[in-house]
Amino acid sequence: MASANSKSTNPGKGKNTGKDKAAARRARIEEQRRAERARERRNRIITIAASTAILAGLVGGGWYLIDQANEKEQAKAAPIAGEKTWSDLGRTHVTTKVKYPMTPPVGGNHAPVWQDCNANVYTQQIQNENAVHSLEHGAVWVTYNDKATDADVKALAAKVSKTPYTLMSPYPGESAPITLTAWGHQLNVTKASDPRVNEFLDKYVQGKQTPEPGAACTGGKSS
Repeated sequence: MASANSKSTNPGKGKNTGKDKAAARRARIEEQRRAERARERRNRIITIAASTAILAGLVGGGWYLIDQANEKEQAKAAPIAGEKTWSDLGRTHVTTKVKYPMTPPVGGNHAPVWQDCNANVYTQQIQNENAVHSLEHGAVWVTYNDKATDADVKALAAKVSKTPYTLMSPYPGESAPITLTAWGHQLNVTKASDPRVNEFLDKYVQGKQTPEPGAACTGGKSS
């Protein structure tokens, strides 16, 4: 009898244990799901923060580049210290000598054939009328007189020989040791190392002053 009574005193023990295990398993699954949702939220926050930082960097960098470009354009628009300018210059082709009001000439009526200006360095004086035609095509004409040092002449020749739409020649009659001329613009300097030399070349080689931008600098007069 005692044995029979012992077996009948815990009839629901196995069922309770099974329910407990199932509940624990559900709790673990729910905990894992909560952890997964928390990770997803953290990842979204990190992604949004990173994207915001990248966008801010791109916007900031974009404004910086725009500012740099604007500053460069403003610098190009500003006149170079010491330069002289002329306007309303004639552009008629003529076959006779032209009496220009400035030395060297910065523009005006000129010969039908341009002087080759594809980084050409001439050791002899060239004709004004042909050189002015080159200016019309957007070239910068570098000239020098006997007051320029040999070292400066050599340095200028090296620069011109690497710069398309430039030409260089001696010009005994000019007032400054070195003169840089573009259509309607001229600058006198005493040294090739003057920083305005590069400024002038950067601004006026095929610059906005060019009456015929893109016109040839080869196929003209070569001597």
